[in-house]
Amino acid sequence: MENPFKKAVEDKKEEEETKETESEIEVDESVKEDNIEATTEEGASQEAADSWKEKYEQLNNQYIRLAADFDNFRKRQEQEREALLKYGAENTVKKLLEVIDNFDRGLKAIETVDDCDKVKECYNLAYKNFNDVLTKIGVEAIKAEGEAFDPNLHEAVMQTPTNDKPEHTIIAELQKGYKLGDKVLRPALVNVATPEG
Repeated sequence: MENPFKKAVEDKKEEEETKETESEIEVDESVKEDNIEATTEEGASQEAADSWKEKYEQLNNQYIRLAADFDNFRKRQEQEREALLKYGAENTVKKLLEVIDNFDRGLKAIETVDDCDKVKECYNLAYKNFNDVLTKIGVEAIKAEGEAFDPNLHEAVMQTPTNDKPEHTIIAELQKGYKLGDKVLRPALVNVATPEG
């Protein structure tokens, strides 16, 4: 007959072994879950890293293209500016060539002319033509004689005391002044009235 005490001990031992096995299984399951979570986190962080890397590469490529485009734009602007400085006066010079042509024709015409009136006529035509060209390109003479002195437009090189003209009135223009649009190319040299004594 079997010893009940021995049987209880064996049952107890078997029960403990079963519990250990179950706890080992639970531990294995929790380790497995931790491994799965860690693997999932690693996978997720790898995916996030890949995503960030892809975004970085896209932005970097955009930056490189933008920098290259800006550099090309800057070079193009520089070339256009140089061309403008070099050839900006081209239209003006073409218009002035007409004046030179008229002077050349005038010189040929007066070689055989003894009449002074013909020479004056040639000179006046060339002079008028030249002034017309200046007007076309926007150059105009600064009004001086009889005007009030303006230091922005006139340069006083003489002052004459007189009571015939109001103070600071230009008595005489000694050299014409010119402006291009609103910009003064050369101020008019003038003689200005000052009060006598």
